[in-house]
Amino acid sequence: MQKTWIRRRHRVMRNIAAVLLYPFARWLYGAKADRFREQGSRAYLILMNHQTPFDQFFVGLSFSGPVYYLATEDIFSKGWISDVIRWGAAPIPIRKQTVDLSALRNCVKVAKEGGTIAIAPEGNRTYSGKTEYMSPAIATLARMLNLPVALYRIEGGYGVQPRWSDNIRRGRIHAYVSEVLEPDEYARLSDDELFRRIREGLMVNEGVSDGLYESRKRAEYLERAMYVCPWCGLSEFESGGSRAVCKKCGRGIEYGRDKKLTGVGCAFPFRYITEWYDYQNAFVSGLDMSRHTETPLYRDRSALYEVIACKQKKLLRKDAALSLYGDRIVIDEGGQSALSLPFSEIKGMAVLGKNKLNIYHGETTYQLKAGKRFNALKYMNFYFRYKDIGKGEQNGKFLGL
Repeated sequence: MQKTWIRRRHRVMRNIAAVLLYPFARWLYGAKADRFREQGSRAYLILMNHQTPFDQFFVGLSFSGPVYYLATEDIFSKGWISDVIRWGAAPIPIRKQTVDLSALRNCVKVAKEGGTIAIAPEGNRTYSGKTEYMSPAIATLARMLNLPVALYRIEGGYGVQPRWSDNIRRGRIHAYVSEVLEPDEYARLSDDELFRRIREGLMVNEGVSDGLYESRKRAEYLERAMYVCPWCGLSEFESGGSRAVCKKCGRGIEYGRDKKLTGVGCAFPFRYITEWYDYQNAFVSGLDMSRHTETPLYRDRSALYEVIACKQKKLLRKDAALSLYGDRIVIDEGGQSALSLPFSEIKGMAVLGKNKLNIYHGETTYQLKAGKRFNALKYMNFYFRYKDIGKGEQNGKFLGL
């Protein structure tokens, strides 16, 4: 007999978590998660924008009963911790940047059993403060599940805790259901129209001054996200306190309490990270990757793991040397155990958390997990730029996020 996905214990665990997490969310994040009082006993497909590592808990505070979240395979590869998560909450695993049919089947199973499902269509936390790329396939999935769609907006999360930062600022977050699309309503819409409604409902742009976010470490670890200097191009940054400095040209940037950027002793051309991030993407989208195959664009050091899907991670190399070229990543180049990962052989690449990188190479999933200042984003961006060129999309703008 096939086991059901939904178990009675999930409701019990959800209720316990809600009691513990509500005061925690208020104290740590300054978060107000509005109760969705119209929920009743109905199941929903919750679609949310993704700003902080706490977003799923905001959803849980707004909705009563268990919510089954689509979650990356990384949380299922942590040994006994993953076992506890499976037992208590039963999230639905998915492999990022790949077509995961098992995740689709499990979503259908949960919906048929009367469960509420939550998905972040971006598949990523925003690095820029603006809602990122969403796959149009989310409209097809919504139709397939045939559940009322609750569009759940999270506002202020980027100001409180940007993806690139370890530090939580004192500020305000507001999380709430902004709109509900009923099945009979979206049945009358085309896939394009439904996708547009979803995207517009979840679009949040925090590249504005919408309050003060207090911290003494406002710019710390900005180098996880930014690697293109507006003055000298491809570079690296070093951050501390409220400032970051380009290691190539020495110019500095101040990150203000209102999220505004200013140059240190010079004029900085962007007001917010959002604008700088868009410039960085445009810069990379104009690169000719064939010109960067002889000399590495970047060198880093990282631990190398093999991810055994939904089971564990196996450490392969504790301190590997990384060389990033325009068409490949080489690990421990020049050594007897050198490993070359040509972009042409890689099926997908995804950044997890703040700066871990998954590389889907054939049937093997590798993970790079380096120091706190490691920029995993540039590896994924260069990979997707290479793929765009290979598909004949010289002006392609999708860089993995």
